[in-house]
Amino acid sequence: MIWITRFLFAAPLLMLGICFAQSAYDKCRNYKGNLDWLKGHFSASPLAGTVSILLPTLTLLELLAGLFGLAAGGFWIFEGIGGDFSPVLISLALFFSMASLLALFTGQRLAKDYPGAASLVPYMILAGLSLALFYWDMSAQFTL
Repeated sequence: MIWITRFLFAAPLLMLGICFAQSAYDKCRNYKGNLDWLKGHFSASPLAGTVSILLPTLTLLELLAGLFGLAAGGFWIFEGIGGDFSPVLISLALFFSMASLLALFTGQRLAKDYPGAASLVPYMILAGLSLALFYWDMSAQFTL
């Protein structure tokens, strides 16, 4: 039974980890194509001249979110929240996930791509609920 509970707690972290690791991989694999598309997408926004700097920054944020998310999900399944590295990994995974989502959301809003910005909201809700679940689980373990 404990494995099922651990998996259910780890699933959102693993989903965010997979999502961001794949996104960072795609940005690295097709950097020029992404850069060209983003320059066009942001051409009429205040970010028009900064896309060349923002793309590697976003890629790094997504890569960190992906790696920490996958590591945190794995630790949570096999070790539980009480492990030495779990709280740190989970905090970092959720921090970089939310930072990436906020950067993406801000960019979409500035580019006036409102449907694109709205499509990010479920991911932010998932990250926020994961953060709440993480702190709820930690407080439950340390009050026993």
